[in-house]
Amino acid sequence: MQQNLMREITPLTQSDCFTLFSRSKKEFNFPLHYHEEYELNLIINAPGAKRIVGDHIETIENLELVLVGPNLSHAWFTHQCESKEIREVTIQFHRDLLEDRFLRRNQLSFIRKMFDNAQRGILFSRETTERLRGRLLSLEQKTGFDSVLELLSILHDLSTSRNLRVLSDSTFNNEKFNYNSRRVEKVFEYLNANYGRQITLAEVAKIANMPEVSFSRFIKKRSGSTFIDSLNEIRLGHATRLLIDTTHKVAEVAYKCGFNNLSNFNRIFKKKKNCTPKEFRQNFSGTRIFI
Repeated sequence: MQQNLMREITPLTQSDCFTLFSRSKKEFNFPLHYHEEYELNLIINAPGAKRIVGDHIETIENLELVLVGPNLSHAWFTHQCESKEIREVTIQFHRDLLEDRFLRRNQLSFIRKMFDNAQRGILFSRETTERLRGRLLSLEQKTGFDSVLELLSILHDLSTSRNLRVLSDSTFNNEKFNYNSRRVEKVFEYLNANYGRQITLAEVAKIANMPEVSFSRFIKKRSGSTFIDSLNEIRLGHATRLLIDTTHKVAEVAYKCGFNNLSNFNRIFKKKKNCTPKEFRQNFSGTRIFI
């Protein structure tokens, strides 16, 4: 199962609180993957589909709501589902949307516990899912601060709900992703702020206050990716956002995101996303909002 695991670069930027993607489809076609963000997934009318979260595999019913934590592998597959009208609402939000110090306050203790459990994946009860279904479906109609308040309210209601199930085994955890280091944070903040221009290993090593060779080993050990891969993933995240949000030509998107060679951009994009930038834009159907 781990062999075909893909890292998804979401189009969520540091300036966003969350993104919501709502669509109707006939099949599930996204491979087993993981990403830095939390993901709340509502799936309607897909009985017989298969869900994989970490090491947990299960055939699903016609309605379900799942919360997946950062860097936990997950996917849904069509399997035995014969529905021609699957409805899916996916909400992704940053792992630091609610800072740890904030979550330690009394009123946030339930959400904090839920986020801890989400490291293994949570399936909410059918009763809870039916109760919150309407609010999740109408979240895309809200805007601005109202959207943020509604998402926090939904998360709170989920955190106090009964009969939820934690899915994956507690031992199923990839340690290489636990790279909570101020040095790494500073580096990624710098890369996110400067991805549109050429960035050298030397200047980033200087930000981390380390020799280049030591920094290369450090970032590979802490993030699981080389410096160049980490930078390209950040650039691709911004590129997917521009492909969704704008009508810029693919070449313009590439140059805006720091790729100075169009064929190189196309090659890296296809390797990471399993499609070309042009195909990604053409295949994108549904409603995507960023808050």
